[in-house]
Amino acid sequence: MPSRRRRRTRLTLTSALIALGIAVIGYALHTTDLQPTEAEAAPTATTSVGASPVGEPTNTPTAASAPEPSRASSPADAARARTLLAALPVKGKAAATGYDRTADFGTAWLDVDRNGCDTRNDVLARDLTEITKRGPCTVTSGELVSPYTGGAIDFVRGDTTSTEVQIDHVVALENAWITGAQQLDQSEREALANDPENLFAVDQHSNAQKRSGDAATWLPANTAFRCTYVEHQITVKTEYRLWVVPAELDAMSRVLERC
Repeated sequence: MPSRRRRRTRLTLTSALIALGIAVIGYALHTTDLQPTEAEAAPTATTSVGASPVGEPTNTPTAASAPEPSRASSPADAARARTLLAALPVKGKAAATGYDRTADFGTAWLDVDRNGCDTRNDVLARDLTEITKRGPCTVTSGELVSPYTGGAIDFVRGDTTSTEVQIDHVVALENAWITGAQQLDQSEREALANDPENLFAVDQHSNAQKRSGDAATWLPANTAFRCTYVEHQITVKTEYRLWVVPAELDAMSRVLERC
């Protein structure tokens, strides 16, 4: 009998020690899981997702954002535009007879600034983000936030996709023709057609909707951009000695009142 009791005592003691050991191990594992791993605590550049090898172009889509800060209107910009608008001649429209885009304003698109790249690619490179190029000039892809709508477009160069992003003349060339450009010489008209101040990369729908309209017949759907849009029109009309028609003057003045 005594030996049987001793065996039971040893078994009970052994079981207790095993249970205590399991509890200690479990606590150790639990506290280890609460500690951040080295990678989580101090991530390095080599662990970043989507990184491209050095020297290779990237085409990572970005979230839609507001137009570039350089395009944002300021009170000083609006004041300057009001002054320039007050000095512009106000006349009726000249006849559009004889208007020919290529003959009057040159082939689209020229390299007026002689930088080796045509104007369309210059504007795409300026207005798009995350761009990739073929060679020094040709923009093959990028992201555009159209200033006329605020919507984002993934631009991919191709026969059926390039037209999704178009280059708009802020002062449409036909509008320029009927408000004074007929009096300019050929080199001045070509300069007007390729002047960066008169150009924005925009969505296809807005460009098609605008056609040759002036501020009295068309304004960007993105109301936050209307001040900048009208300010550019006034600057271009001043630079190239064009005039405004009465309805256009009224529309521009109404926009500038809110700037």
